[in-house]
Amino acid sequence: MKKTIITVVGKDCVGIIAKVCTYLADTKINILDISQTIVDGYFNMMMIADIKDATNDFLSVQRDLDNLGKEIGCIIKIQDEAIFDMMHRI
Repeated sequence: MKKTIITVVGKDCVGIIAKVCTYLADTKINILDISQTIVDGYFNMMMIADIKDATNDFLSVQRDLDNLGKEIGCIIKIQDEAIFDMMHRI
């Protein structure tokens, strides 16, 4: 398993979850856990995903999610779980 953290932040609108999840499914990225909330009109989602069977390499997925984010008006970031953990250690 190769876990990654995917975050999506932006103004709430119809279809954000559907578009992100469709891309991940089409790329064979498995969502292991997902949490989303809307606060005062702002959408925030965090996913833990397994990319070991992904049809695209990490940098391509990163670029594609960045482009998808621009298309839907959100910021989408993907990080390797180990890097995410190191950045958020207390």
